[in-house]
Amino acid sequence: MLLSRQAFATPFVICICILGVGLIQFPQLQKLINSKQSASLETLEKEIKSENIRLNFLQKMPTFGYDNFIADLVYLNFIQYFGDDEVRDKTGYSLSPEYFEVILKRDPRFLAAYRSLSISTSLYAAMPERAIALSEKGLKSLSPSVPEKSYYVWRYKGVDELLFLGNAKAAQESFATAANWAGSFSDAESQFIAKTSQRTAEFLSRNPNSKYAQIATWSIVLNNQADQRTRKRAIREIEALGGEVITTLEGTQKIIFPPKD
Repeated sequence: MLLSRQAFATPFVICICILGVGLIQFPQLQKLINSKQSASLETLEKEIKSENIRLNFLQKMPTFGYDNFIADLVYLNFIQYFGDDEVRDKTGYSLSPEYFEVILKRDPRFLAAYRSLSISTSLYAAMPERAIALSEKGLKSLSPSVPEKSYYVWRYKGVDELLFLGNAKAAQESFATAANWAGSFSDAESQFIAKTSQRTAEFLSRNPNSKYAQIATWSIVLNNQADQRTRKRAIREIEALGGEVITTLEGTQKIIFPPKD
């Protein structure tokens, strides 16, 4: 009977500990949000350092099989962090890759996380090398069919390589791989991704400085369920390259490419 009780109690205690460790992040982030209007920059930076310590702990701590739970919890924390525009305008986005170090270590098949990784870390934190390194590490746990639509990770990686590092050769390989993985499936979405990714790879193979390829890649950012700030940035970049973004009668946005590459 004693052994039975111990067998029951051990995982229960572990679960409670993990839950407690995870939940301590929510009050910390809420404190940042509530104090953003009155807090000094020095105070906010101290809070950021404290949050970084917690993230480092969550990255290293044993999870006893609750990896996905930790990944989901930290992703919710990240959404609060990234969406707090007033505080981010003061402190920047330097914690973005730290969140994804935890998230993708615990759940490298968390597809939505890669999309947020690219925008937050490459575009806003200006750390494309970190975003690419995290994507490359995660891709070791992915395959064309696991998780479903994993070809998008290669697309996000190609975006970072082309737009933020200017590495056309690496981007070409990433888009070609995305096309190959997506081409394995017959559904309309996968076939569309295969076609557009292959076209971008071909543009880059012919002309590493291709404006067409850059516009096509910014259009990925534009259509990537982006927030308003990101959408405005993508539209500015497309227009600077000679493209045009128009809104159709159906309310969707269409990219008009320049007459010459």
